[in-house]
Amino acid sequence: MEKSCFKKIARYGLGAFLVVAGIGHLTFARKEFQAQVPDWVPIPKDDTVVYSGFAEIALGTALLLARGKQRATAGKIAAAFFVAVFPGNIAQYTEHRDGFGLDSDGKRLARLFFQPVLVAWALKSTSKRK
Repeated sequence: MEKSCFKKIARYGLGAFLVVAGIGHLTFARKEFQAQVPDWVPIPKDDTVVYSGFAEIALGTALLLARGKQRATAGKIAAAFFVAVFPGNIAQYTEHRDGFGLDSDGKRLARLFFQPVLVAWALKSTSKRK
């Protein structure tokens, strides 16, 4: 398979993942996402989940539709978003909060190692390099 085709599939996959996750924030997984909001966030947990859901839908849509230079920009913004929400994953681990089947410290710890994968996925699937 040609590398540009693989990158396109990877970008579309990440975009679709973000749109579905964003919809989940607003509907079927709202309570689960609240487990990832640290207590120190200064706005209500539900509001945080809703706002991040809208952000994920927008980012996913941008990854699906962006062209040219905007594609790399969308990837960088998505990567920055994944970095920005990482403290929520850390809080879920350190505060021993269950959510999305992460019902043990081992599972929550393993989840932390997936965040860099998301960052790399966003950057690699949108880079200008072939």
